[in-house]
Amino acid sequence: MSVSTRAVTTAALAAAVAAASYVQPRPLPLAAAAVALVVLVALGWPSLLRLPAPGSTRLVVALCGIGGAAVVYLTPGEPVLRHLPVVLAGAVVLAFVAQMLRRDGRPQLTESVSGTVAGVVAALGAAGWVAAARSDAGAALVVTSAVALAVAAAVSALPLRGWVALGVSAVAAVVVGGGAATLLPNIDTVSGLWSGLVAGLAVGALHLLLERLPKRRARLAGISAATLPVVVCGILVFVVGRMVIL
Repeated sequence: MSVSTRAVTTAALAAAVAAASYVQPRPLPLAAAAVALVVLVALGWPSLLRLPAPGSTRLVVALCGIGGAAVVYLTPGEPVLRHLPVVLAGAVVLAFVAQMLRRDGRPQLTESVSGTVAGVVAALGAAGWVAAARSDAGAALVVTSAVALAVAAAVSALPLRGWVALGVSAVAAVVVGGGAATLLPNIDTVSGLWSGLVAGLAVGALHLLLERLPKRRARLAGISAATLPVVVCGILVFVVGRMVIL
């Protein structure tokens, strides 16, 4: 998958997250969108990192990511992320169990375990979108961040490299985030600027990181790479909402 195709896919997924945040009954559609993002990440994660035993890795990443989104959706009251560490702890155990069940001689055991756990950590970020929708700013925070993320992803398709690409993505996301927050209720411009900055830096940093992976052009790996910025930004958006808005 080419850089431009990945950028368009990332922007489309971010737009879908923004749209889901306004569909009733909130935040159930957004939780469904988070589950879809987790599945997309899990499908291409072993190919993206060239991990052995791809089937078990996909299963562990998908189950734990979906479990994280479900736990955040079903947790009553505050703090909404209080049960997420339990899911992560269970994911680590599950990753080791999956390795014990391998019958291929267990080559690259360390890489497989660490890669699987890394995929779980990334997938759990999708639960942040659900948590952000349950905050005081709610849908406004999700929409502002998702729109800024979409713009940053689109800008990353420009023929720029290195720190220049990161800086341009961040600036574009900050401008769009601030503008979106100005137009939306329940969120102020400063919060929108912060949300845009986080989205822009996340997209730019992941763009630089993924450029170093030789398998990123494979179809499944490209899908996972395109979804990764949207998933990771979920938990970052929630943190921004807690620190800046509340």
